[in-house]
Amino acid sequence: MTKAITSNLAATVFASGLAFLPFASQAAQVATDPGDYSPLPAGVDLGILYYQHTTHEKLYSSGNEISDLAGIEKLKTDIGLLRWVHYIDVGGFIVDPQIIIPFGEVSLKTTGGTTRSSGVGDPIVGGTLWLYNNAESKQAFGVTALFSLPLGEYDADKGPVNIGENRWKLITQAGYVTPLTETLSLDLIGEYTFFGENDDFAGAKKEQKDQYGVQAHISKSLGAATKVTLSYYHDFGGETSLNGIDMDDKLNNSRWLGTLAHFVAPDMQLQLQYGRSIAVENGFFEEDRLNLRLVKVF
Repeated sequence: MTKAITSNLAATVFASGLAFLPFASQAAQVATDPGDYSPLPAGVDLGILYYQHTTHEKLYSSGNEISDLAGIEKLKTDIGLLRWVHYIDVGGFIVDPQIIIPFGEVSLKTTGGTTRSSGVGDPIVGGTLWLYNNAESKQAFGVTALFSLPLGEYDADKGPVNIGENRWKLITQAGYVTPLTETLSLDLIGEYTFFGENDDFAGAKKEQKDQYGVQAHISKSLGAATKVTLSYYHDFGGETSLNGIDMDDKLNNSRWLGTLAHFVAPDMQLQLQYGRSIAVENGFFEEDRLNLRLVKVF
């Protein structure tokens, strides 16, 4: 294989594998936490602070590891999220208008050096409408629409290594929650995301097909203040193209996440999560994910 062909192939797989990079995990566009689709009474406000740390050292294309070919050594993300949620009653239905502001740093180490991006990411606004909410049975069904606004830090020269995405997104979800026993509960969520185009992705036009996925949480209460949860996320679709050339990077990726949540006070909850990828068809394999969350109820 000639040097020119080798160089072009490496560039192609590199662009393909990194096309999803802001937030970088080839996971759900908005990964839910256990209990997110259990509505609270109108008038309640939540102030939420998240910290998310992930590491990735393996890049896959069509199920094959290509880290060496693409010159990948390590991808690391340290992302914070500020989220405000307000529950209101609209015509007898609970609605939770909210805003999410991401911030933090993404760094990619390759054989050619390290590229970093930091700052404030694209804000997300929207909310959930609960079409069914039975307080007695604790069953609920809600639909969500969230808009990601292209207002975050973005440097076109850094291409995939950015906090902002320089494009619009519409993220839709539907979630159902139900008790299984007195101490066990199940959350089932479906997600579908529509993407606008990024007209300056390292000098190219990036387009992306719709992405969809499923999320599931099985939770066990360990008393009134504590619960543990095992979560599963599986994502499909989302194939990208650069200047009209398909990257053949359609998702078929899965991961698991374990959660321990505890109310340290009646109006304050701490949550700790750990997880990693199970299987990756295209994109980065997540070796480690550590999430921390603090919720204050007002």
